[in-house]
Amino acid sequence: MVDYMKKFRLDNQTAFVVGSHGLIGREVTIALASAGARTIGLDLDTNKDRSFDSEMSLKDYDLIFRSFDCANLKLLENNFSRLIKEFNSPTVFINCSYPRTADWDKSSFSEVTINSFRENVDIHMNSYAWIARLAAEVMVKAGNGGSIVQLGSIYGVLAQDLSVYEGTEMHENMTYAVIKGGISSLTRQMASYYGQFNIRVNTLCPGGLSGHIAGKSDTQSPVFVKHYSKKTPLKRLGLAEEVASTALFLASDAASYITGSTVMVDGGWVSI
Repeated sequence: MVDYMKKFRLDNQTAFVVGSHGLIGREVTIALASAGARTIGLDLDTNKDRSFDSEMSLKDYDLIFRSFDCANLKLLENNFSRLIKEFNSPTVFINCSYPRTADWDKSSFSEVTINSFRENVDIHMNSYAWIARLAAEVMVKAGNGGSIVQLGSIYGVLAQDLSVYEGTEMHENMTYAVIKGGISSLTRQMASYYGQFNIRVNTLCPGGLSGHIAGKSDTQSPVFVKHYSKKTPLKRLGLAEEVASTALFLASDAASYITGSTVMVDGGWVSI
């Protein structure tokens, strides 16, 4: 008889989480570590959120944090190689990073500049693509297979619904849609190639989440929350922990026959 609960365990596995201190990344880090994985949390400054580090140190988790800048493309390969030398090949690699420029909030069609657009595509989409390739190639050499999960978005699948921004200072984001759509396409291509090595690659696409706005300490406008919730079948925003539990599923043997998929965690947003 199959032990189904055991399929969700990650014992004796090594997991890398890029963006481990972000809204989604910290929950993904906790989820993987709680499932038994030796979890390596990677972020720009792992000393920034000392309360999180302290909280995790009290848990009986095999959890280690390292400073890692995924947006520094010139040093990306060297820095990743150092991690491999220290921790060996991961069997789980999840990218929750959200690199962006200081002028990210000026990425609407009416304001975006070519320099900003190019830089954000480079540090976000291109960094996702290259580090996913690096992780996959290391997994190939190790010969143990693995699972790669990349963070996409509902707006890499559908266009932004501008009506949810009415009465707020929020607006559409040209750059974001290009980046997230590119990540989903890359996932399908990687799944096609790396499947022969028993490496699964999937995109996890969250909908709107409750929490702070990227790059700010502010939470979403109540007007936006009302508009967004009204258009979602479950009538609410999602939670980071709901994304993390899906990431755990995709990382585990419970999803052993799932690859090349775009998995929505959106309260039904894309279904209507």
